[in-house]
Amino acid sequence: MTELDTGESAEQEAGRRAHASRRNFMRKVFFASGATAVATMGGAGAMVALADDSTGTATAGASGSPAPSGGPGGGTGGPGNQTITEDFFGLTTDGKRIDDLFTIHSTKVATAPVITAANAFLDGLTDTQKTATQFTVHSTEWRLWSNIDSYERQGVSLADLTDDQKALGTALLKAALSADGLETSEKIRKINQAAGEAINNTNSFNEDAYYWTLMGTPSETEPWGFQFDGHHQVINYFVLGSQVVMSPCFWGSEPTSMEIDGETVTVCHEEVVASLAFINSLTSAQQSVAIASSTKSNESMKAGAFADNTVQAYEGLRGDALDPAQKRKLLGIVEAFVARAKADVAKVRMEEVRRYLDDTHVTWAGGTGDSDAFYVRVHSPVVWVEVDCQAPGPLAGAYGATQGGTPTQKHVHSIIRTPNGNDYGKELLRQHYLTSPHHR
Repeated sequence: MTELDTGESAEQEAGRRAHASRRNFMRKVFFASGATAVATMGGAGAMVALADDSTGTATAGASGSPAPSGGPGGGTGGPGNQTITEDFFGLTTDGKRIDDLFTIHSTKVATAPVITAANAFLDGLTDTQKTATQFTVHSTEWRLWSNIDSYERQGVSLADLTDDQKALGTALLKAALSADGLETSEKIRKINQAAGEAINNTNSFNEDAYYWTLMGTPSETEPWGFQFDGHHQVINYFVLGSQVVMSPCFWGSEPTSMEIDGETVTVCHEEVVASLAFINSLTSAQQSVAIASSTKSNESMKAGAFADNTVQAYEGLRGDALDPAQKRKLLGIVEAFVARAKADVAKVRMEEVRRYLDDTHVTWAGGTGDSDAFYVRVHSPVVWVEVDCQAPGPLAGAYGATQGGTPTQKHVHSIIRTPNGNDYGKELLRQHYLTSPHHR
């Protein structure tokens, strides 16, 4: 199979393209309706993606590089910005990717458990469910994720699964995630259900509207991966041999803390605490460089859904201006995200991040008090993290707030990405098909 082969019959491809056309139409209708969810998408922006399962062609500027994302959001995926018909390029500072950052090599990460769990999950599906769930490893379905509740997803939802099938899905997440990562995933869904009940809208907000898709076939040697996608939670997990790329991953919640059955359930707290610890470790002079604004807008996220090719220059304070203790606190922000993967995956990822620590930049907007709303972006050649405290959204009524009010830590959107073309493991995938003898 060549890089552009999909492995599908003409009939299957035609069916998927027809479904993609219907999805695109629904996105346009969604936009035209002016749905209130657009305001709280955390970078998801508009549903203008033209989805198919082939490799697209880039929309290029005069220089031949992908055109920078338009609009004041700097890459929020809205009208006139990126579409999925663009070739994937990845986050860059100037439209030019840095080469040789990512290579195929042994990391000694144990991927056998996640391969076994993925195969067991697939084997537990019916033929119809499997057809709806499994895509090629090159599929643009990788990029068709969104954190909003009303987005029309493919794959199989938790609501479609029997209890035994759900257990197999949970086992796959358990094989891929750390205990903290699994707990975070489950808490996000639990709060989504409880908040939906609080506003009497469990049709839109519940714990079962989360979808599985698998790309490729689980293998010890060939590239494959999975995506778990729903409101306030998106996990992209790519595997090639012993290498794992777990990005983009979106984690969020509204509210971030809620009483459920007599227990206080809190989520997305680690990234907030780590961010505040870092900014408050800086001297006044350092803060004057890092803090771009003392006020926080409703939505600040720049590389959420449908913003895979965001062009964003480095901003703020460089890592080489920090003392060792401050550097550890900066790494703590990234680690809050990375630690949601298995320990061996997290170790490899943090080593990669540390290699570029001096060239890591941090920018901040908002307050620095324990309960203040803020936005922080950590940006280096190999990692991109955003933590965005947003205005109350459609679940505001669940915690006594008014939708569209002042940004708050009760509504958090956050994301981790791999710049310079390795989100979804795309750069490793490209190298694999170029260098593997059986693909030549």
